[in-house]
Amino acid sequence: MSLDQLIKDCKRQDLKAQEQLYRLYGSKLFSICLKYSNNYSSAEDTLQDAFITIFSKIDQYKGEGSFEGWIKRITINTALQKFRKQKVFEIIGEEQLEEIEIEIDEDTVSLEYLLEIIQQLPDRYRLVFNLYVLDGYSHKEIAEMLTISAGTSKSNLARARNILKQKIETNQEPTKVRLNEG
Repeated sequence: MSLDQLIKDCKRQDLKAQEQLYRLYGSKLFSICLKYSNNYSSAEDTLQDAFITIFSKIDQYKGEGSFEGWIKRITINTALQKFRKQKVFEIIGEEQLEEIEIEIDEDTVSLEYLLEIIQQLPDRYRLVFNLYVLDGYSHKEIAEMLTISAGTSKSNLARARNILKQKIETNQEPTKVRLNEG
């Protein structure tokens, strides 16, 4: 069955087509949810909410542009909705923080470790980091999505990078073992 036919069937609320669409895109969208959540359970909830929105708004998809891009955008917005309701962003000055470069030794830092430390970031830092670094949004776009200023976006990104840099450097240091004599 073609994607176009699958979308048409989903517009008719065909449960088998919805299940097939879920199977087709569930793992890709879950990885997005995981990036924006601080734990696995929260990511599962976000994925479920995203698919509810996708199925309820699928009539709005007119076949223009990428369907995958459309559902990814819904998924990101679903994840961000949780944080818009909370006051996770502090209002700070527009000072420009120094750009931080992170050196990663791929032999000692695994992808799993990187995902783990990104998930451990405070919400405001994790959201901006993911939107800017992993999803390619501009600070202006992030500011609009999160209802913050571009300066707040920039400073939260710099703080996120600083925290990640410290954790990565700590992880890459050789383990020192002392033997106690006695």
